[in-house]
Amino acid sequence: MASAPFVSLYRRYRPGRFSELRGQDHVVRALQSAVRDGRVSHAYLFSGPRGTGKTSSARILAKALNCEAPVDGEPCGVCASCLEITAGNSMNVHELDAASNNGVDAMRDLVAHAGLGTPGRWKIYIVDEVHMLSTAAANALLKTLEEPPSHVVFVVGGTRSTWEEAFNDAKSSRDRTR
Repeated sequence: MASAPFVSLYRRYRPGRFSELRGQDHVVRALQSAVRDGRVSHAYLFSGPRGTGKTSSARILAKALNCEAPVDGEPCGVCASCLEITAGNSMNVHELDAASNNGVDAMRDLVAHAGLGTPGRWKIYIVDEVHMLSTAAANALLKTLEEPPSHVVFVVGGTRSTWEEAFNDAKSSRDRTR
């Protein structure tokens, strides 16, 4: 008897479609409309306390943007792209935990790879815990957010009180050096 690979609870029960998100109706409407109507922004900022669906929303958005057959802005969940994103092995979606990779080298690496082509329609970078970035790393990320490659979408998430401080510190630092 072959045993199924272990899947942690948070991955097993993480929403995989916009319709499965709870308590974020305004976010669902906005993101589905953007995907459905082709009004995709180059960057999205998700903020809020832990457990409010920031990372889940980012992953669903990534899935919807690269889905081969989206229905009304919702990912189909069965095409090759959706399955790869769900499995975590898509070449089109890159997740970075800024709490663990908060230095300027991690951001420089991300920036260097952002310009490279992608096999899907969009290359999506999900930067979680963005408030944990160092000032130098936030500067590197801000530069790319200001002038992103046309095929790249950034989704950054963090707690409101701290990401505002981090990016304001980075912007202040950059303004002083100009």
